[in-house]
Amino acid sequence: MIFVTGGAGFIGANFILDWLAQSDEPVINLDKLTYAGNLQNLASLEGDSRHIFVHGDINDQQRIATLLRQYHPRAIIHFAAESHVDRSIHAPEAFIQTNIVGTFKLLDTTYRYWKEQKGEIQHGFRFLHVSTDEVYGSLSKDAPAFTETHPYQPNSPYSASKASSDQLVRAYHHTYGLPTLITNCSNNYGAFQFPEKLIPLMIVNALVGKPLPVYGDGQQIRDWLYVKDHCSAIRRVLQAGMPGETYNIGGWNEKPNIEIVHIICNLLSELHPADYHKLIKYVADRPGHDRRYAIDARKIERDLGWRPVETFETGIRKTVKWYLDNQDWVANIQSGEYRKWIESHYQEYAG
Repeated sequence: MIFVTGGAGFIGANFILDWLAQSDEPVINLDKLTYAGNLQNLASLEGDSRHIFVHGDINDQQRIATLLRQYHPRAIIHFAAESHVDRSIHAPEAFIQTNIVGTFKLLDTTYRYWKEQKGEIQHGFRFLHVSTDEVYGSLSKDAPAFTETHPYQPNSPYSASKASSDQLVRAYHHTYGLPTLITNCSNNYGAFQFPEKLIPLMIVNALVGKPLPVYGDGQQIRDWLYVKDHCSAIRRVLQAGMPGETYNIGGWNEKPNIEIVHIICNLLSELHPADYHKLIKYVADRPGHDRRYAIDARKIERDLGWRPVETFETGIRKTVKWYLDNQDWVANIQSGEYRKWIESHYQEYAG
């Protein structure tokens, strides 16, 4: 059995769906169900005994300790985090409480549980912490991509909180021997992404004729990673990663934001004909906006044999089609109806 935090969010939900599509090993899913946590993402697992959902907070150490002793998971995969940069600029405290304090409490509780184990159970246990490339800061246009040894230079409250959580995970390995793994991924995209991030926001706004807001000149460069590729990389790191190591996970797809927006407009024009390019609107840049992120993912390929399957062209087409085919999901998110669905389907949330 594995223990997943934040499994109702975008990446966590995709990970659980992929995990149970390939394995009968059960998953405990602990999620606070904040605005971006949505159990409708996991609707296909309703009634599946392999998925054990627990409505809870990583800051609740007593609850976590009880769950660990009850289910005896062999690994924890820690997705739970506040993750939107804009929100961190306007309301940073939630990022400190969840990403730093919450990770500390989860680590400390996990360490105490791990110390109680014996022999192979203790030896085989893993704590896998899912992080971001934003901890490394910003790159100039021609600078080499981020490697695992690149110094941390976070520039937003979000990235600073994730950098802090990474360092706590590292410290618990080096000080206490807890067998940890850290992954730093590039920008994810795909099904179930909350429509505040660039790609789903552009798709959702375009379909209802709203402006497509582009920060500054739109030339901020990101490396784009299809979420199912990210999930396969995490599975591989959990399977074969060396405790104490960090693995960068990237898609080998560097593109400026404005190019992403035009690609989406072109795909929508093909699949749902209309002139979407006219909706593009340049807006004032956000404070401290990093110019470029780029991941050097050679270590995970060399050491663990992992490389992404999707190109950006194949991944973005699948993503646009998913949002076209699942407009009810978006409508429920925006109307709050998904909360009613959760309450009617999961008694843990109603309580």
